[in-house]
Amino acid sequence: MEGADTRTPRWTEPPSDDEDLAMQSDWIAIAPVPRSPPTVADATAPPTFQESQFDVILRRQRRRGTDDMKRTTVPSRFLNLSNAFEFSGWGSTVKTKLDLAAEEAGRERVQRLKDQKILGQFTASALAGNAVLGSVFYALPAVVGVASIYSPISLFCATVVLFLWRPIMEELGSALPITGAPYSYILNVSSKSFAIVGASLLVLDYLATSIVSAATASSYLAGEVTLPFPAFVGTIIVMAIFTLVSLSGIKESARLALAVLSLHIFSMAALIIASFVHWGRTGNAQISENWHTYAAPSVSSAARQIFDGFCLGMLGLTGFECTPAYIARIKPGRLPAVLRNLHIPAIILNSLIMVLVMSAVPLQEVLVAPNVLSLLAERTAGRWLRVWLVVDAIIVLCGGVLTGILSACELFVQLADDRVLPSVFTKAMPVTGSAYVSVISFVSFGGFVYATTGASLSIMSKMFSLVWLTVMTLFPLALLSLKFSRERLPRIPQTPLSVVLLTLAIAATVFGGNIAIDPSTIGYSAAYFVVVFALFAITQEKTTILQVLYWTYDRYPCLHRFRYTAGLGKKIVGVVAHMKRRPVCVLVKSDEIHHIFELILYVSRNEETSNVKIVHFADEEKGVPSELEANSRIVDEAFPRITVDLMVVHSTFNPETVAALAHQLGVPTSLMFMSCPGPDFPYSVADLGTRIVTR
Repeated sequence: MEGADTRTPRWTEPPSDDEDLAMQSDWIAIAPVPRSPPTVADATAPPTFQESQFDVILRRQRRRGTDDMKRTTVPSRFLNLSNAFEFSGWGSTVKTKLDLAAEEAGRERVQRLKDQKILGQFTASALAGNAVLGSVFYALPAVVGVASIYSPISLFCATVVLFLWRPIMEELGSALPITGAPYSYILNVSSKSFAIVGASLLVLDYLATSIVSAATASSYLAGEVTLPFPAFVGTIIVMAIFTLVSLSGIKESARLALAVLSLHIFSMAALIIASFVHWGRTGNAQISENWHTYAAPSVSSAARQIFDGFCLGMLGLTGFECTPAYIARIKPGRLPAVLRNLHIPAIILNSLIMVLVMSAVPLQEVLVAPNVLSLLAERTAGRWLRVWLVVDAIIVLCGGVLTGILSACELFVQLADDRVLPSVFTKAMPVTGSAYVSVISFVSFGGFVYATTGASLSIMSKMFSLVWLTVMTLFPLALLSLKFSRERLPRIPQTPLSVVLLTLAIAATVFGGNIAIDPSTIGYSAAYFVVVFALFAITQEKTTILQVLYWTYDRYPCLHRFRYTAGLGKKIVGVVAHMKRRPVCVLVKSDEIHHIFELILYVSRNEETSNVKIVHFADEEKGVPSELEANSRIVDEAFPRITVDLMVVHSTFNPETVAALAHQLGVPTSLMFMSCPGPDFPYSVADLGTRIVTR
């Protein structure tokens, strides 16, 4: 770099002429300390800060001028642009106080976060519960098709294994009670690229939850009455209705979901009671006939049927993964109760009802029946209960549609705050507070996916199976990463590592089992995953794509002269410059240079910005760390493509002041980065809204 010839050997005294000393005094924030000759004991020790070559860096910066760009001898990759296009200017040091408007905005944000925790254990359970407990309508027929008479065993094993996931999800929710999980979990414990992979899977999962629920509700209705329109039109109508419900706001949606879930539980209780009465009246003749007729010829065949049923039976728990998506709206400490409320009924419904089906209905009729539970209802109590069950199925499956839409909206808002999606996705309706752009975008994309499958419920279900299993695998992966890279983060409970590894092994086994049952499932899942991931990758790497576009444009001079593309290059440069100027903040407590370097390195690898502000909240008692300004300038020198500013805020560090600074700078708190807090840290990560990026 320019000025490199002014460097002196590391162990020699820097120049001490009057001009250089004057330059140093303009930049160095600490008073010079008299140097004493090194002793024999410390002759091999590294130099102290006062003996370092920091003054050489400061002289180079001073001589260049504060408005000069960081220069390099490497030629620009662009034919008609200098390195100024890619290289940033020098950073500055600012000491400031929060203005009154910002402080008020900070207090309002913190209060708003407290006020949004409106969901108790039952309303929170209802939002995901309609998907979890409603899956009995489409999971049971799939399991019977492969497990035959052993279906109750398969379903019991599949639902019980969720006991491994519950402590994992509780620990993650305790450590990071923020929306958009497991995307937000991965974002705080790993790289942003990995988090976007998780976000892509989540979008597909929420899409499949909504579309499969709507399509199954439509097919249930079509199986009972003759519709004046095709079944796929019914699916579209259901999606449209619950789009309007979603726009009414999450609190009202949760109340509606609770009413729907209550009806479903009451209906299932009536079916169970009627089936037990019928079983007691008719005896064991039917279940005995089913067993002797369809029993496997060997132990190995029976084991294979049970295993295949176990793999498909895991789909009876779909919707469970949606709960952490809106955890920020659940009252503190209620997540374990919510997970319990979803899990225990799922075990009872899936396993017990399958036994009751075997006790009342010949298996050959079960294998061809479009609506298994309505068939059971008619056999045990008559036509009236069958009609009741069909109505219940339609209503509760529609509740699953609501679960998918609301979970996706929480994810989209989080992605917009992280600048993966445009900020328009955070726009809310003035009365209900619903993120209407997210709702409409999600439903529209769901319609596109459903149309490209030919409105096929079979294809959507196949995609659903592997996507759901992959999403469930993200939870143990996120916890494994958290234990390794964010071990200091306070949380309760602490899941044993052996449980996490066992959960990963089971997830991989079930994933492979589903592919073995139907290899086409991986093709559908992979195709749609590539599409969604490509969309997110494009929105995340906007400036890189624009630079590639300009690089291509730059190499064809004819485009510069063509009427419609003559000014394209200038427009691209302007857009890139605007995007790169959007700042992010790095919150630091100390002046340790390796820690500051690690934070800036994370920004350079994961965020599209050339403007980083190192923020230190100055304590009146301790003051500013002595080497913070010097080290920030060294880091500024080390990252030519980033302008590193130091901002010293004379205020106490707490959620209100962090939110106030975010308002004052126009930076979302999710783009304020910090190191992992320890057990003595007085605030929750959710209270601050910041992102944890280092140990």
